[in-house]
Amino acid sequence: MKMTSNQFPDFGLTPEQRREAVLGHYFEYPGMDGERGEIWCYTDAYAYPPGATVRLQVSSTAALFELEIVRDGAVETPVMKRSGIAARWQDTPDQCSVVGCGWETTLEFQVGADWSSGAYRVTLTAEGRDRSPIRCHHLFIVRPEAGRKPGRVLQVAATGSWTSYNTWGGSNHYQGITGPNRDQYATTVSIERPFCRGFVQLPIDAPRVPLEIYSPMAVAPRYPHMEWAYANGYSKKYASSGWASYDSHFFRWAEREGYAVDLATQHELHFNPEILDGYDCVVFVGHDEYWTWEMRDAVDTYVERGGHAARFAGNFMWQTRLEDGGKRQVCYKYRSRAEDPAHRSADQTRTSGSWEAAEIGRPGASTFGLNATRGLYVGWGGCAPRGARGFPVYRPEHWAFAGTGIYYGDILGAEGHAFGYEVDGLDYIIRGGLPEPTQDSGAPDGLEILALGMSSLKEESADIPADDQFLSDADAKFVAETLIGDTGEAAVDRVKRGCGMIVNFPRGKGEVFHAGSCEWVAALMRGDAMVERVTANVLNRYLKR
Repeated sequence: MKMTSNQFPDFGLTPEQRREAVLGHYFEYPGMDGERGEIWCYTDAYAYPPGATVRLQVSSTAALFELEIVRDGAVETPVMKRSGIAARWQDTPDQCSVVGCGWETTLEFQVGADWSSGAYRVTLTAEGRDRSPIRCHHLFIVRPEAGRKPGRVLQVAATGSWTSYNTWGGSNHYQGITGPNRDQYATTVSIERPFCRGFVQLPIDAPRVPLEIYSPMAVAPRYPHMEWAYANGYSKKYASSGWASYDSHFFRWAEREGYAVDLATQHELHFNPEILDGYDCVVFVGHDEYWTWEMRDAVDTYVERGGHAARFAGNFMWQTRLEDGGKRQVCYKYRSRAEDPAHRSADQTRTSGSWEAAEIGRPGASTFGLNATRGLYVGWGGCAPRGARGFPVYRPEHWAFAGTGIYYGDILGAEGHAFGYEVDGLDYIIRGGLPEPTQDSGAPDGLEILALGMSSLKEESADIPADDQFLSDADAKFVAETLIGDTGEAAVDRVKRGCGMIVNFPRGKGEVFHAGSCEWVAALMRGDAMVERVTANVLNRYLKR
């Protein structure tokens, strides 16, 4: 995909609306569509085994609706269709984002014993008050049964991030209507609510976060994905998380390429870690930002025993905790040291802040080789907007690059824009033209840096007014405070320059491969041949194909 334009797309917004699209807080809520009417739904869990009962909670202005369910893989496979199902409008608590919607079950149905593991898209359609159709989309996962699955890949959906970014009801881990002034992000969010618009299904032309233009000189940053969302009635966070923007692209690509893929959620890692034992290769993709301590234990144990973890994902940033059997997720984030009860407890390691904070003491590098705070932003806002769109390669002789024809200094994935949005890295030095992790980087023993590109933690330009910055320097100050204990200018200067890496290392009897970028899946979606070959090399090695 060639990206040569230097004009921002125009979605028909005024300058004031463009500013609101980026800096404002807009979200989905019951009643938002007014006289037209609306229908919403959610299921009582993210995932079910074959044969389980799914409980569907529906709130609708229409008295009847139609249900259609399809398996959303390389080929869309219909599995259920029903019509004439009775529904009603259900009251929703003001803080439903935090406590859940609490709707009564509208419909129960059983997962078929022959429904293969994967993502199942639910579409509800009804008649609006103006006689035109109203609809909503939801998604649930059919997880595999336990047991050996030779030759199969297990993909783990980033449901921690789905939960964190979901804007439905007004609050998530980013913005919100909680707190005394109804203007704080929520430190606890519920899965018992609909997904926001764009998490399940998107038009093919929906913009991604990294810019697809070459940003003009000395022009204030623009954010086409948020402008498009505002103009078209989608969630502000559709491009930051969800099945449609991330997880689906790997799953469909792998099935099209002939791989047998099963799908699970991060909740399985937490509550049923033995699910990993059946697989020679477990894959994590996209924007994979939020994990519990137990989820990490599951992966560490799996790899130590001989498993193979392939992470084509970025931003391994936050520790979370699950409550109420996994129905609610806790992450205090930037406010963890001031407000999280775990930080004031005898065991501070469960504080829901950055993995690299001293009180937690479990940097992401100890599991996946890379850290979020040493990476972060590429290709959007004022963070490397004209930077590399792929990974500059340093070790082309590595097995992962076999058959690609890559040379030292080539840019892997530039055609498909594989390097972008948020990336993970390590502190490093260059010796003889090759990068090595520094002694204090926290890199696991035996880690090799295969490719490396630049990123930034701070928007800074002498030509761009601070008032035009969305990302600004807030994250750089947070990282400086987390790692150094100081938010002063000198401390920020020490942390503001980051990188994104591809690394590979052994661990115990197993092995980890990590391409640390959210956008790797975008290159698969766009048919980038080099990225496809590297991905296949990793899967084939780990599956012993």
